[in-house]
Amino acid sequence: MARFFLPLLLVLGLVLPAAAAEPKRLLVFGDSLSAGYGLRAEEAWPALLQQRLGEGWKVVNASQSGETTAGGLTRLPAALKAHKPDVLLIELGANDGLRGLPVEAARGNLAAMIEQGRRAGAQVALVAVRLPPNFGGPYTRRFDALFAELAKQYKLPQPPFLLDGIADKPELFQADQLHPVAGAQARLVDNVWPALAPLLGKR
Repeated sequence: MARFFLPLLLVLGLVLPAAAAEPKRLLVFGDSLSAGYGLRAEEAWPALLQQRLGEGWKVVNASQSGETTAGGLTRLPAALKAHKPDVLLIELGANDGLRGLPVEAARGNLAAMIEQGRRAGAQVALVAVRLPPNFGGPYTRRFDALFAELAKQYKLPQPPFLLDGIADKPELFQADQLHPVAGAQARLVDNVWPALAPLLGKR
């Protein structure tokens, strides 16, 4: 009996489909701009990014409205442990800037998050945010420069400006003039794509 059973197992092994590979994980770690404030979850740009990537990647959106870089630094270790991302996309800093928090503190927090992500085995991408033009002055210039400076220091992809192409279009924002409407979310995906594509093996 055994001599017939073994060939049968071999044949079954040839015809049974192989188990599907686990999708790679992309962790979006941001504030309300990525959490989809005022929108349904499926309307926010990380959900649209999932649609673009398909089954080979799982996008985990761990963004939290109101988050600062200090809050993100506190939350990140648990998120890395829980989700074990292959790619970490950090979109934080807007709330630091709007509150006038020290730029050097934001820089230190973002640098620490980049290092944490790399120690956890993730490739890291950074998304740039900017302050409204009416803020003006040296603080705004230092704030706007910190993302490119961190990218250069850590050899990250050039940080895209999340709101590029829509920041000067009031009709693409909700009533608060801070958070993009659902119809603008696809543009946000297009904006982050150049930084993400090399890390995802995409074009």
